[in-house]
Amino acid sequence: MDKALIKDYIAKRVAKELKDGDVVNLGIGLPTLVPNYLPAGVKVILQAENGIVGVGPKPTPEEASPYVFDAGGGPASVALGGAFVDSSASFGLIRGKHVDATVLGALQVDEKGNLANWIVPGKMVPGMGGAMDLVAYAKQVIIAMEHTQKGEHKILTQCTLPYTAVGVVTLIVTEMGVMKVTPKGLLLTEYNPEFTVEDIQAATGCKLIISPDLKPMA
Repeated sequence: MDKALIKDYIAKRVAKELKDGDVVNLGIGLPTLVPNYLPAGVKVILQAENGIVGVGPKPTPEEASPYVFDAGGGPASVALGGAFVDSSASFGLIRGKHVDATVLGALQVDEKGNLANWIVPGKMVPGMGGAMDLVAYAKQVIIAMEHTQKGEHKILTQCTLPYTAVGVVTLIVTEMGVMKVTPKGLLLTEYNPEFTVEDIQAATGCKLIISPDLKPMA
């Protein structure tokens, strides 16, 4: 698949998981593309854990304010009816289970729904941020990521990097397919027609369960 198309392909599929009226928190990077692909008539309330409820469209350089930014430090805007809140209120929304879905990237995910997405030992990182709270309290945790990293498996039998949280992931969406976390393992429910099921299994570091209702990603 053309490398330039991968992130948008994943974001477009993730957008179909969101429902009208959902409160959604988006991680930095690829997840921020998801609102560009929301189906017609679907409006979500975007929450940034640094204190915005109702994040608006990405501003142009001319429109950007030095005082309004998202959790990743990028320029942001506030939608009509949105609000700025303090950190305790923002995390109160999260810990009170008012966030319907969070979409995050990952370094590794495993077949048990465990997530590692914040540190590679020996490398400097800014910290875990709000991810630990989000994955513990959001009603749905969707991982949006490329299937492999420089040919190395990112979907494993068990994560080898330090955990963000255990047993929290509900769905994984990559450029190769859609995998649902189940008590028996990862269920492949959709596949990208550019790849065979054998291709997807070879790029995955754990045994996939193939859904009897497997269908192409749309």
